[in-house]
Amino acid sequence: MEVLLEACCASVEEAFAADEAGIDRIELCAALPTGGVTPSIGMLEEVKARVKVPVVAMVRTREGRADPPEPDFRAAVRDVRSLVRAGADEIVCGVLAADGRVDRARNRELVEAAEGKPVAFHRVFDMTPDLDEALEALVETGFARVLTSGGEADVVTGLSGLRRLVQRSAGRLTILAGGGVRPENARLLVDAGCRELHFSMREASGRPGYGGAEDFAPLPARIAAMRLALGLGQTGPQ
Repeated sequence: MEVLLEACCASVEEAFAADEAGIDRIELCAALPTGGVTPSIGMLEEVKARVKVPVVAMVRTREGRADPPEPDFRAAVRDVRSLVRAGADEIVCGVLAADGRVDRARNRELVEAAEGKPVAFHRVFDMTPDLDEALEALVETGFARVLTSGGEADVVTGLSGLRRLVQRSAGRLTILAGGGVRPENARLLVDAGCRELHFSMREASGRPGYGGAEDFAPLPARIAAMRLALGLGQTGPQ
């Protein structure tokens, strides 16, 4: 059984720890508690200089709304190009229209800005009013993958939705299950047809953070536990 594990990393330290622990792919972002925003070029370059696995760079210019105003969208297009040229193996991004549906024109522009690199649509997908319609829009605009919890708050409650999306996608794009993925539910997701799983690997460090923000430390043991739960074998330092 082939299952790909993707860790969402919001620091260079987390990315290094994920790579050493045997992750298959890294999604790199900043400000993870906000849902993730665009990482800096320096952050991407430092990670790419050290890790062995593919790195997917998040492009999201601001917290909050999924239908960014035009100045923020133009910045996102620039960010896609800049991150690809700085070494990103793939991009994860995506915007909605004001009515909550997939904005085909804007998303096509983001995909084209990636200059041939694969592009994933992030979990804003779960905010759309019709997941089936949204899936067809992503196929039409050239996305390779979509991060989703099946339209629910987490992958467990969204399990039936994930199963339906896997069936509907019919191999035209990959359903990347994310949102509360843990070792104890990983097998359920694989049995539902998901062959790629996305999860965070951090815990509160207990150290004071700047401006009152919580500080986090890597939790590479989650990767080992995930591999064990799925019978994927051990990799990384023993």
